[in-house]
Amino acid sequence: MRFRAKISEAGCLAHFSRAVATVARLAKACALRLTAEQLVFVAGARGAAGGARLWCEVRQGNVFDEFQMEGVAAEKNEIYLEVTPENLSRALKTAQSAKAVKIKLTNKRCPCLTVAVELPSLSSTSRVVTHDIPVGIIPRKLWNDFREPSVPDFDVIEANLNGEMNLKIETDLVCVTTHFKDLGNPPWGSQKSSQERDLETMAEARIDIKRLLQLLAGQQVNPTKALCNIASKRIVHFILLHEDVSLQYFIPALV
Repeated sequence: MRFRAKISEAGCLAHFSRAVATVARLAKACALRLTAEQLVFVAGARGAAGGARLWCEVRQGNVFDEFQMEGVAAEKNEIYLEVTPENLSRALKTAQSAKAVKIKLTNKRCPCLTVAVELPSLSSTSRVVTHDIPVGIIPRKLWNDFREPSVPDFDVIEANLNGEMNLKIETDLVCVTTHFKDLGNPPWGSQKSSQERDLETMAEARIDIKRLLQLLAGQQVNPTKALCNIASKRIVHFILLHEDVSLQYFIPALV
């Protein structure tokens, strides 16, 4: 297995750093799936019944100047690593003014993602700060545990087909509702045609407000489009879309 990549464009580096920072705020540990086309951060996949799940894709062609990887086998050209995203985020924070950042899979007493940050220098000698981030190699027999989550057919998109969504917070003392109107209703998968649905009918799900706040406060992807899908009384599915990054976050409904 081999992996090495390089980022030298400041905007791409900042965007990748924000994506990793968002993952770090949403998950303490995750799997990093490396393919020839993309990096995928996966959290909450194994043994996470009733827990939130995260799937964040970074398209390597739009972010990295160089990207080389060899997977475990020719027919399975992928690598799966166990990583602590906070450690990777901390390493990238030192690269805010870097000329280039190189990321490489190494073996230094244990498998590591080595992040080499090349900093500007007044002399002809480059200053390089190196971070060795321990990772675990996920065996091939467990890869299926980290596949993209299957998404149920949603009863409606964004609450109802009239483009209305209500966000309600209830306590023993007060109930506060925020009303959103004129939202879009993009098509999704095999959803039923609008002719078969009551446009006024709401799909609703009660979710843990802490998980929602974690997503809203933690995201730094700066999406160009955000989608909220509701499978009534089952799950709320958020999608943040950007040209280079897509992030999916699944919050199960409370019983």
